[in-house]
Amino acid sequence: MTEISAPVQRSPLLERAGAVAGDGIDAGVAAHYGDPMREQRRLVAGEAVVDLSHRGVVRLSGPDRLSWLHSISTAQLTNLPPLTSTETLILSPKGRIEHDLHLVDDGEHLWVTVEPGTAPALTAWLNSMKFMLRVEIVDVSETYAVVGEPVVHEWTTEDAPAVMAWVDQWPRLGEDSVSYSGTGAHPAEGRAWREVIVPREELLAYVGERALSGTWAAEAERVAAWRPRLGVDTDHKSIAHELDWLRTAVHLHKGCYRGQETIARVHNLGRPPRRLVFLHLDGSGHALPEPGASIEVPGQPRPVGQLTSVARHYVDGPIGLAVIKRNTPTDIDLSVGGISAAQTVVVEP
Repeated sequence: MTEISAPVQRSPLLERAGAVAGDGIDAGVAAHYGDPMREQRRLVAGEAVVDLSHRGVVRLSGPDRLSWLHSISTAQLTNLPPLTSTETLILSPKGRIEHDLHLVDDGEHLWVTVEPGTAPALTAWLNSMKFMLRVEIVDVSETYAVVGEPVVHEWTTEDAPAVMAWVDQWPRLGEDSVSYSGTGAHPAEGRAWREVIVPREELLAYVGERALSGTWAAEAERVAAWRPRLGVDTDHKSIAHELDWLRTAVHLHKGCYRGQETIARVHNLGRPPRRLVFLHLDGSGHALPEPGASIEVPGQPRPVGQLTSVARHYVDGPIGLAVIKRNTPTDIDLSVGGISAAQTVVVEP
């Protein structure tokens, strides 16, 4: 399972009026600034940015950086054009998800953003795998920060002092990939999101006087988009098929890499043992269930899964993501912590 350490440092944006610090994986930045629902509206309208300076940043240099990373991860990376954003997963030998890498190359360096606290472990593992190849891997999380924006365009010089930007392709299907959520319209179609990499000393200047939304707002939009998150919607058993993660991060015919046998075997010969579902939670009470709560089928004695993400959405109300057994009926309401939960199929059984 992915090794997660403490955040690099406390964000200076926590000094903004109304800031309430997050906890858990999102410690070190603001969960909200006093008005989470208004912050969501501003974020969706493109009027706010999100402090993601707790995310890790890793930089790869050297002429072999793309072909080498291509050989050990899930995406097609050889000849990746500069300023083209993509995503790749690092898997265990058994195909379990260990790291999620958000990638963009500037022609000289490959910039990678990763989940908070995971950059040291990722950097150490990558360095152990480079052997005699011409590649240098450096964890630059202490000197670079990340800002989330509801924007779709790639980095330009007008984004300075930002040095690069990764544009999320979710839910668009990547080259030679596949969707596990059927052929209908995806709720995240048209979604705009990018992660901008900024020198830490320029973080305040980059944000300037723009409105800030907290991670609660960003998480609500992520959950509504059915977008899985490493360390939140994954555990030590997670494979990409269960979360519909093949669509943006896995190339099905790129050749051998660690964990590739599981990707191919499950896709070609079987079905994932679990499946991601989107939940509309009963909001008649004040409290929401916590992530990790058991998902139950009324009348059955044993849980069928686990709640992984939960949020309050400014339009949809209380929502969540859960990973449940594949054979759980799709036409029934579930229960989590005594709260009724209407399921929407994400990964088809």
